[in-house]
Amino acid sequence: MVDTECQADQVVGNDQKTGQILDAALPVFVRFGFRKTSMADIARAAKISRASLYLSFKSKEELFRAGSMRAHALTLDNVAAMLDGQGSVLDRVEAAIGVFQRELIAPFGGSADAEELFAANMALAADITLAAREKLLSMLTQKLIVAIERKEIDLAPLQARPAQLANIIVAAMDGIKHTQWSGGSGLEDNTRLFMRALKMAVTPRDGP
Repeated sequence: MVDTECQADQVVGNDQKTGQILDAALPVFVRFGFRKTSMADIARAAKISRASLYLSFKSKEELFRAGSMRAHALTLDNVAAMLDGQGSVLDRVEAAIGVFQRELIAPFGGSADAEELFAANMALAADITLAAREKLLSMLTQKLIVAIERKEIDLAPLQARPAQLANIIVAAMDGIKHTQWSGGSGLEDNTRLFMRALKMAVTPRDGP
């Protein structure tokens, strides 16, 4: 499995030029889709020459993969900060999911070529995406374990383990992303609805 933190250091680091290119590339991919985006389009958006762009990235595919690596690493840092913040565990989980959606899902989800972009990510950066998912699952599981120990939540009525619930949360997040372009209520509304249902299911009840 790829260590996204380790590789992200190479991509994020202090390399302002690389960051400038990757930041400029995202809106281009969103506008044109992966297939129609050219290195010339990205160079133009980054305000550099094509020759300069090719010094940093040999191909559009390499650039896209680097962008995915950087985005996942930065987002997971922000997710961790939310999970370590104040408030109830489920409020922190909801905030963390919101960060994950806004930073990784919403940018591509708002594109007319959303399905193509998500497919390109899985074709070019599946290992990065799956490693990030595993780290997210681990973080959620650990927070849920602590919440159970503190009697903040109770999974006994669901006959579920913390890792199972973490998997359900991430699976729901994956499913909810499709509502952004399928005419549904949208990411935020459907995430709030899911979290309300989850809170009702796992909040300890007093009395019989």
